[in-house]
This record gives sequence, structure tokens and C-alpha cells, in this order.
Amino acid sequence: MFEHLVCFKFNDKYEPETEQRLLDTLLSFKERIPGIVDLTAGVNVTEETDNRHGYSLGLRITFRDREALRQYGPHPVHRQFVRMLDGILDNVVVVDYPIRAE
Repeated sequence: MFEHLVCFKFNDKYEPETEQRLLDTLLSFKERIPGIVDLTAGVNVTEETDNRHGYSLGLRITFRDREALRQYGPHPVHRQFVRMLDGILDNVVVVDYPIRAE
């Protein structure tokens, strides 16, 4: 399996009412994109304010395998979400790694 972590940082054009729409879209991925084993997403509520660096939304997806992760990027549902970020995204951090079996 593969883990896909994403942190989103929005610019000053980002409107707070957009947050729930983005979150709902992210949470819908599990039913709409094949190969997703588990998914969580949410608003950053960390109390470690020195480490927040403006990142306000997080996503974690567990994929069945590397191929499912590769198919995710060009999937139409994911591409639609990326278009929703147009003009409001300041930065994004992505980390992908294989989950090692114990």
C-alpha cells in the first residue's frame, strides 16, 4: 500500500466558505476514485502554531498500491478538485511513501 499526504496553504483570495466545499469534495474521493483503501481530510487545528506555516487543510489517502496512486493524479475527479484550487492556492506539500508490512 501507499500513503499520500497533502497539506494545503491558501492565499488571500481564499474565502472561508469555500473550505467546506473543498473538504466535502476531498471526502468524496473514496467512493469516486478506484484504489483508495482509506481516506481522511480535515481543517488544521494544531495548537503548534509555530509549526503551522499557514497550512490550513490536510489530506491523507491510503492507496491499494503504487499503480492506484499513479492513476489518482490524472483521474477526472481529482483533476476537477485541482481546478477548484485555481487562484486560491498559495502552496501545497505532498508526501508519498510505501507502507511497510510488519
